Amino acid sequence: MNIFIREMKDNRKSLILWSIGVLFMVMGGMAKYEAYANTGQSINDIIQQMPEGIRSILGFGTFDLTQAIGFYVMLSLYLMIMASIHAALIGAHIISKEEQDKTAEFLFVKPISRYRIITLKLLAALTNIIIFNLVTLFSSIFMVGYYSNGNQFIGDILYVMIGMFLLQIIYLLIGTGIAAISKNPKRAAALATGILLVTFILSMMIDINNKLQSIKFLTPFKYFEGKNLIFGDGFEPFYLILSFMIIAIFGTGTYVFYRKRDLNV
Repeated sequence: MNIFIREMKDNRKSLILWSIGVLFMVMGGMAKYEAYANTGQSINDIIQQMPEGIRSILGFGTFDLTQAIGFYVMLSLYLMIMASIHAALIGAHIISKEEQDKTAEFLFVKPISRYRIITLKLLAALTNIIIFNLVTLFSSIFMVGYYSNGNQFIGDILYVMIGMFLLQIIYLLIGTGIAAISKNPKRAAALATGILLVTFILSMMIDINNKLQSIKFLTPFKYFEGKNLIFGDGFEPFYLILSFMIIAIFGTGTYVFYRKRDLNV
């Protein structure tokens, strides 16, 4: 377990900074809800003044923004983007760091298999995203509860957090898979975030143009949208199955390619 502890120590500063960042995002986002409410003008009326394209991207019109949980659903889009970036970066970094830091030779001369090394690294990465998710969960419950006026909301937030967690795992393993395949470890993080950016832009294009609904399966950001999880049909079996397939493919790829590759030491 020394590798697990080592990875947790190496990533603790990054985890603390990301956790502080998501904490302030939740607090700042819900504070805007209070600011809009104090203007004396309906939030829904304010939103109607926005361009139609922006309203489509954020899903406005499908839920009530005068309710704290409705406003939180809008905020959840940004939380999922932040969580996905964190997951993709830590996935790419935790696999490629030995070659980047020139410590691969030291690590792999130890009497431990590559399979076990990868497993412990993945456990450390998974622990990091769980902690990030829990910080988001508890800060969300606290802030939404502060503005909810006694309305029930915890179940809704849990739905969003489960969706966000699955999204985190997808991009975590995309990051590890790319790092395992890539011959240049320094490019792994850039490639992982590049894929994330492309899939996010695609999700926005789908929101703007309804004719693109048939290709929703190409972007994980459409699998677990907060507006659908809370105000729609919840978790759709097709996207759950597709998510587990992506996780299985990139998880398997991480093990297969990393065990076979020649390391730059």
